[in-house]
Amino acid sequence: MAEDKAYSSKANRVYLRRRGITAVVPEKSDQAANRRRKGPAGGRPVAFDTHRYRQRHTVERCFQKMKTLRGIATRYDKSPESYAAGFHLRGSIMWLKHITTAT
Repeated sequence: MAEDKAYSSKANRVYLRRRGITAVVPEKSDQAANRRRKGPAGGRPVAFDTHRYRQRHTVERCFQKMKTLRGIATRYDKSPESYAAGFHLRGSIMWLKHITTAT
């Protein structure tokens, strides 16, 4: 499940909690304002770990770079094996570019 502000509803947080997943989703400003407006009945503020959110964002950027290969983004390959092979090929190309520019 993608975790960004669009998924910060109470229902999504409950679903993740039931599955034993810690949500790393910032609270929307309108949801926070609504909670504060209700006062004590509005509940506690949502716990949010900024460090973990940054790590999640780094992973999302990596997947976005992977999807710049058209075959991966549009899933032209029908078999899971050939799709995985394309994914590994794109990852290898990204890694090779990284190590050649890092020196």
